[in-house]
Amino acid sequence: MAEEPLIAVFIDYENLAIGVRRMRKGKFQIDLVLRRLLEKGRIVYKRAYCDWSNYRDAVREFHGFGIELIDIPQSKASGKNSADIHMVVDAVDLCYQKNHIDVFALISGDSDFSPLASKLKENDKRVIGCGVKVSTSDLLIGSCDEFLYYDDLMLEKAAKPKPSPKKGETAGQRRRDAADQIVEVVRSLERDYDTVWGSMVKQAVRRLYPGFNEVYSGHSSFADLLEGVEKEGRIDLEFDERRGNYVVRTRRR
Repeated sequence: MAEEPLIAVFIDYENLAIGVRRMRKGKFQIDLVLRRLLEKGRIVYKRAYCDWSNYRDAVREFHGFGIELIDIPQSKASGKNSADIHMVVDAVDLCYQKNHIDVFALISGDSDFSPLASKLKENDKRVIGCGVKVSTSDLLIGSCDEFLYYDDLMLEKAAKPKPSPKKGETAGQRRRDAADQIVEVVRSLERDYDTVWGSMVKQAVRRLYPGFNEVYSGHSSFADLLEGVEKEGRIDLEFDERRGNYVVRTRRR
């Protein structure tokens, strides 16, 4: 797998919308899912399947995230299975046509996608699932290499402090914001990797924050930024001479 995994995202929107409705936690927030996936790699393909005439309020939001919407009008003959079939066919087609894609993210809790997950794994693709706990099949969870619960992503968001306003921000605030972003990314990467390298942190930070620039936060280089965060006592660094790269760890308080 490439150092920066390439991810294709397939979204079974109706399954998610129904699951979130049962949670009674407001509407489904796709940005929570995309953000978590960006911590794992670069998203190069995004499609969502649904009869969008029933979910017009979500169309603008999904377009804003650059997600291609595949409209599957429902009929008595086809029902929801028509959207499922389209999603499976597109995923398998992409698997065979685009060898450079490393990870397939199946955003659904429907057990119907379990055979798809197995087929993708047969073709040496990593499969990440994501769904709502109350409406997710154990069969699908077991078929994926990794499964993210949307409920947990909501809890993580609620636990994060709200960002400071940018208007009139000081140099000190910019440094604190950059340090917060570094620590957030390192903690996330530590969930997936035994060793977190400085280069991995840099890639993940720039995927999550495309406008990120270490110079703007008052540092001459990314390594200088990491060293500054270490001086604050928030991370530990260990330089690997062979790789010419830092091993980064969050400091346990």
